[in-house]
Amino acid sequence: MGFYAQKIFPYLLDWSLSDSKIGEYRQQILAQVKGEVLEIGFGTGLNLSYYPKSLEKLVTIDSNRGVNQLAQKRIQSSSITVDNRILNSENLPMADNSFDSVVSTFTLCSIANVEQALKEVYRVLKPGGTFFFLEHGLSNEPKIQVWQNRLTPVQKIIGDGCHLNRNIRQLVEQQFDTVTLEEFVGENLPKIAGYLYKGVATKTN
Repeated sequence: MGFYAQKIFPYLLDWSLSDSKIGEYRQQILAQVKGEVLEIGFGTGLNLSYYPKSLEKLVTIDSNRGVNQLAQKRIQSSSITVDNRILNSENLPMADNSFDSVVSTFTLCSIANVEQALKEVYRVLKPGGTFFFLEHGLSNEPKIQVWQNRLTPVQKIIGDGCHLNRNIRQLVEQQFDTVTLEEFVGENLPKIAGYLYKGVATKTN
């Protein structure tokens, strides 16, 4: 990883995702999380304050050392015990059927092999376990899609691999049989980057 990805991008990421309305969406999805929990793409730790107070332990992974450094202050001030690791989501070292819940927020847009990462999420979930996600991606408006496709090559550079045009519904439904999600434009967010997918997917066996 270069200087930009580790020294500049983490601060841009933290600033852009600290919006209070995004915080409300985080709270809505994370209120249901329970049991043994894994969060992929932990970033700067913005989800920590929205987890249920009953949550005792959380395993988190992120491959960017720069965002990991920013997350440390939030980890230290949290009442949750956090096992924070620098790992790639496509190859998890955890055993099959390890977690009751897996969480991903604003992460699936930037994983290089996102299909493999979702296979890993499914693998480490216990039967009956739940994948909770809040992501941005492909709009349902054709005119917006055109601009998302045009701007994604630039966004991948600015956003450390972030794609504006991933169809999150399709990606999750390829891996999970039971998926419930909402699609909407986030309040006060531009349509190109603010088309959101908020949902849950369950491992049925």
